[in-house]
Amino acid sequence: MAGQTVYFDDVNVGDEIPSLAKDPITEVQLVKYAGASGDFNPIHTVHHYAEKAGLGGVIAHGMLSMGFVGQHVTRWMGEAGELKRLKVRFAAMTRPGDVITLKGKILGKRETGGDSLVDCELWAEKQDGTRTVAANATVALPRRK
Repeated sequence: MAGQTVYFDDVNVGDEIPSLAKDPITEVQLVKYAGASGDFNPIHTVHHYAEKAGLGGVIAHGMLSMGFVGQHVTRWMGEAGELKRLKVRFAAMTRPGDVITLKGKILGKRETGGDSLVDCELWAEKQDGTRTVAANATVALPRRK
């Protein structure tokens, strides 16, 4: 739905947010993310450090996965929507080679302080169905005139 306007009036509790599939995580992507974010913790880029830390190999930055969740919800709500709140819990590690799919559904709708708010449950899951990120978001959507 990127590029389209999502209206409060057209969203119903229980509706699914269209999924967003990401390309497989790569080690190059993790190095680039480290540079962009300033998070140079070697557990994300250097195998022997990650193994010494008991992780069994490098893991993706949690904030990279959180960014995917943010991309998912903002892409769905479109430019007319406004992200009011995003609460995230990291549930499992993401590793190079993992294919992440972002999913979500509508939990509730309400009118508060002149805003038409939609509460969403969002998550990121690996190819085996393991949820790596669990999130809740509140977005303000425009009303149809």
